Order: sequence, then structure tokens, then C-alpha cells
Amino acid sequence: MHSGLKSCDRRRPVGRRDFAVLSVLSRLGLRAGEVAGIRFCDIAWRAGELTVHGKGKRSERLPLPADVGKAIVAWLQRGRPDCASEHVFVRVRAPHRALSSEGVSAIVQHACERAGLAPVGAHRLRHSAATAMLRAGSSLDEVGQVLRHQRRETTQIYAKVDQRALAAVVRPWPG
Repeated sequence: MHSGLKSCDRRRPVGRRDFAVLSVLSRLGLRAGEVAGIRFCDIAWRAGELTVHGKGKRSERLPLPADVGKAIVAWLQRGRPDCASEHVFVRVRAPHRALSSEGVSAIVQHACERAGLAPVGAHRLRHSAATAMLRAGSSLDEVGQVLRHQRRETTQIYAKVDQRALAAVVRPWPG
């Protein structure tokens, strides 16, 4: 999604919003509905944490990477329309209501189009985030914590590792 991020024109409010949304999706591996549901009270700026309200009405705190926080701040300070919504991500055009999960998915699809990529859904970025974490040296258990999976098997499905990554950890067959 690197190309998709680059396709956002951050000189414009919609580009700043889209860049922030794509940053949250690609770096934290959130679901579209979780991104749409982020409210101001969910961000603990001083602690560098984000409370995510996920499946099964579970709420969990995740670290907020500095680059993602910076993208959100740019949207809030120089893009977000002045409105009463408690949600961080709102429509740029009136009525300025919270984005829906479909709206978040549309941001991903439009970024793909602008970047000349085949369209993908927001959930694909969750898979990409898992793979990137594994390639950076995170364990399956660590990736599962970030993605907030209940079972390790679920993380294994999401974290499809390429052959080179597997070859680096495989042990030779005995004998």
C-alpha cells in the first residue's frame, strides 16, 4: 500500500484524511469498522496509545506509532471540518458525519485506482500489516496481539509468509 499512501494529495483535506486512514489500516492492521469507529476519547496522545473497539464488543489498547499519530494530527489540524462529531474520521463534504466502514473501504479502493494498482479491500491491508510485522522479526504471538486474535491459528491464516521468509527459519530435515 506504499504506492496508495503516496497517491494521497496531502495538500488537500481529503488527501490528509485518506493518508491518515490508510496509515492506520496499514500500520495497525485494523478492520475498516474499527477505523471508522475511532473517537477522540480513544486516543491517549501522551501515552501514545489508541483504544480499539473491535469484534465482540472488546476494547483493547494498542501502541500508536509516531508516524500514524503524525498523520492523524495533520488531518485534525489542517483538514477535518469543524463539526460536532466525536469521531476522528468524518466526511469532508457536508453533512460531516462519521465515516462508515464502507467509506473506509472506498478510501482504500480509490487509493489503489490513483496508484494504478488492482483494487483491494481494506481487509487486505490487515493481511499486509501482519506480513510486514513478521518480516520485521515479530513473532506470531506478537502479531496476534496487535491484530487482537483470540487464537494463534487465526493469526497463521492472516500472516501468509512468502517462501523466502519461511526458508530463513526452516530447519534441515534430520538424517
